[in-house]
Amino acid sequence: MTLISENFMTINIEKPKQKSLEIYPWGTSRPYYAYGDFIKKKFGSRVQKVIVDADFSCPNRDGSKGFGGCSYCNNDSFKPGYCKKELSIEQQVSSGIEFLSRRYRANKFMVYFQPYSNTYAPLEQLKDLYEQALQHQQVIGLSIGTRPDCIDETKIAYLQELAERYFITIEYGLESPYDETLHWINRQHDFQSWVQAVELTAGRGINICCHLILGFPTETREMMLEIARIISRYPIDELKIHHLHIVPGTVLAKRYQEQPFPLLGFEEYVQLVAEFLSHLRPDIKIQRLAGDTPPGMLIAPDWGKRSGDIQRRIESELIRQQLWQGKNIFQRRIE
Repeated sequence: MTLISENFMTINIEKPKQKSLEIYPWGTSRPYYAYGDFIKKKFGSRVQKVIVDADFSCPNRDGSKGFGGCSYCNNDSFKPGYCKKELSIEQQVSSGIEFLSRRYRANKFMVYFQPYSNTYAPLEQLKDLYEQALQHQQVIGLSIGTRPDCIDETKIAYLQELAERYFITIEYGLESPYDETLHWINRQHDFQSWVQAVELTAGRGINICCHLILGFPTETREMMLEIARIISRYPIDELKIHHLHIVPGTVLAKRYQEQPFPLLGFEEYVQLVAEFLSHLRPDIKIQRLAGDTPPGMLIAPDWGKRSGDIQRRIESELIRQQLWQGKNIFQRRIE
């Protein structure tokens, strides 16, 4: 089993220098290693993600493992309006770039295969879809969201070939390393499946992103903090953190409406994530600190905040508590 010890670091984790403005080991004044900062430095400008829908299914929906999907999942709650599966991938990329160019003035793009499990098809079909996306001259890479049980050696070998020419990221949904939680959300795979997928992918030039959800009622605060230490042992490059929220059309919504269970409050979540980051390996780039839901699609918890508001509050809390990503790893080494 491939583990990364606390001695594995791609950046220095010493305490930031005391200057007029603190600069952290990743080279910015932000108290965590933000993915956006990393990408801007790597490519010299902003790179915007274009979400596409390739009409994939999922083994947890088509009956090969289960039906109904994960209990929290409703793809309509995070898919943008310009993303229409009726269009070809080439058409979706072109229309997405046109829209995002106007909105964000970006000129470099990464195509994000997001809805459902985007490696859940024969290799030849994947090649056709991915290469359609890469035809656009402003596209510099792909981000591919999938499950850890929807990958194999031949698919990873192909992505390794693409990674020699493009910036390729595979995003493995984990949600939780605790098998009890994975069973509670009907995930239909265990933690070891994620470990095996990460092991298969590591060392091939492919960026590995992990998805986590914090706030499951099956987990205590201490268990959630321990997740930071657990995933830091594995060779992941990026992390997306979402808070558990309930959206319509899901099994979780029905369960919550029939018998409500506790969800994290806003300040409770802010405090949790700030401490979580202090236990996280500092070379892991943070893509997201909270989930977002379109207006009218949120049942609970209703904090009245967008993800950007939550991110800024977490940043201010890190500064207030004099915490930064990896600080508690640094302190454990001193002790």
